[in-house]
Amino acid sequence: MMTTQEIRTAYLKFFQDRGHQVIPRSLLVPQEDPTTLFTGSGMQPLLPYLLGQEHPAGVRLVDSQTCLRAQDIEEVGDNRHTTFFEMLGNWSLGDYFKQEQISWVWEFMTEVVGLDKNRIFVSCYSGNQKLGLPKDTESANIWSEVLVKAGLDTKQVDLISTDHAASVGEQGGRIFFYEEKNWWSRSGGPEQMPDGEPGGPDTELFYLYPQVKHNPKYGKFCHVNCDCGRYIELGNCVFMEYQKTKDGFAKLPKRNVDYGGGLERIAAAALDDPDVYSVSVMRPVIETLERLSGKTYETATTPMRVITDHLRAAVFLAVDGVTPSNKEQGYVMRRLIRRAVRFAFELGIEQNFIEEVSRTVADLYEADFPEMAQRRTSVIETLNREEKLFRQTLRKGLKQFDKLSDKGRLNGEDIFTLYDTFGFPVELSAEEAATRGINLDANWREAFESQMKLQRERSHTAAKGTFKGGLAGQGIVHKKYHTATHLLYKALRDQLGDGVVQHGSNITEERLRFDFSYPSKLTPEQIKSLEEEVNRQIDRDLQVSWAEYPTSKALNEMGAFGAFGDRYGEMVKVYAMTPKGETKPYSLEVCGGPHVEHTAQLGEGGKHFKIIKEESSSAGIRRIKAVLA
Repeated sequence: MMTTQEIRTAYLKFFQDRGHQVIPRSLLVPQEDPTTLFTGSGMQPLLPYLLGQEHPAGVRLVDSQTCLRAQDIEEVGDNRHTTFFEMLGNWSLGDYFKQEQISWVWEFMTEVVGLDKNRIFVSCYSGNQKLGLPKDTESANIWSEVLVKAGLDTKQVDLISTDHAASVGEQGGRIFFYEEKNWWSRSGGPEQMPDGEPGGPDTELFYLYPQVKHNPKYGKFCHVNCDCGRYIELGNCVFMEYQKTKDGFAKLPKRNVDYGGGLERIAAAALDDPDVYSVSVMRPVIETLERLSGKTYETATTPMRVITDHLRAAVFLAVDGVTPSNKEQGYVMRRLIRRAVRFAFELGIEQNFIEEVSRTVADLYEADFPEMAQRRTSVIETLNREEKLFRQTLRKGLKQFDKLSDKGRLNGEDIFTLYDTFGFPVELSAEEAATRGINLDANWREAFESQMKLQRERSHTAAKGTFKGGLAGQGIVHKKYHTATHLLYKALRDQLGDGVVQHGSNITEERLRFDFSYPSKLTPEQIKSLEEEVNRQIDRDLQVSWAEYPTSKALNEMGAFGAFGDRYGEMVKVYAMTPKGETKPYSLEVCGGPHVEHTAQLGEGGKHFKIIKEESSSAGIRRIKAVLA
């Protein structure tokens, strides 16, 4: 029976043997996409190439991408939701299409991983007559051929929507057609797509766990897209073959394939266990928690799942350069760590424990992710420091508890304040009240849940744009700011020394943000000098060009800059900014993002580069925000 690590390795080799280049994972924090805080899918870093940009590694690619979906944080605790996961991915950029992809994914699942073929079910796109989008019978027919060879039935069932499916059930089918679930585009369904955007049908694979009984609250009948947990989605093949036009939909000249498969879910299926926390990259963490708490997983399932998920996520965020803070990615990281500590109280773990759990996580991943081994010590120190800080916050919570309890009783709003503002675990409030003989309102839990519901609604509303992901804007303003970050990076290294290394960037239509390593606050004179240098290079009208080079040559021989934490494949794109009439570039940087053709474009309309803020981002990391105005 294959472990999670073995499945990851086998997947990369399987597609490498079929002409795919293995590409490294992208950071959990996107460097060129201001629309999302985190890399939330395997597809996300590849979107520019799926939309037409040439990839340095070629037209067949494969990887295992670490992903984080912070909007799922409240769902963690059941047997299949996690905020952190790995997505196995393979891509065809204008090369092979449906026949090869469907055959290969079936071969990998059944012959390499060894899943029970009788328990694999698939879905395809049912079409949209109103929009002129046909039913994806091509994929269904290919699946029929594959299933017949495997000795399986090929009955097809039209379920159209999940509501319809919940009312009529599986009907003995093997191939199911949905509309709402089996179309992919950046904007959602085909009705939401703007002119010019590509999209297409997808086909999904599901694994049946017959030992899980259907829950009628999800509908009278079960079906493959039911949320009861009887079927678990293993992977999704997107066939990008259409482009929205003012007249409807046209076929793309170059069709692409994008496959994404959940590594932990596939590993759980290999174990015939619907609990993803049973797999080999999570079970050792749970065993560490069992040892520290003296409790078993069976008797403390939810808190052990939450801690395992949250600390895996926090460790990888730290590996990728994130530190706990009250802003953006750092805020999410802080929330993950603090939720882990809260749930540790439920296990009776009141001493510092994150250091030991973090070591277990690092042990599980460092053989396959070299950056984990390289940054192991600093990662553990970061998480350990945050735990100690939070435990101080908890002590402040106890003082607040004293104030609130002076009135002799506590209500749901009081307990929510302790939980939300001071990080005080709910059950700890109840236990503390019982110990002190303080009465709790009879309906305190209902009042607390009401406050939690309001908070979740606010969080989801705020997160809709931030977390949904997608390709960053390719407009001229975005290109100007992106180009300006290159000039700023070069100026920083020239004036502050080679110890300056990029630790992230974020670009919007209004400004650029650039994080870099430096031990102290910049002086007004240094800021003015940086502005003058960048504006000098804008006035020189440097020509911007790019070429592909072997990675070792670009970084070691040519001296091109890279961002901290970035991992590269065998070939990289190097952007050069060169004065007219000269051959020696002013700036050389490894990058894949959009740029202008010459730097004078940044000064169009009489605009100048202006630093509007310089501040600390985290320990040893400074942050500059700048505009063209």
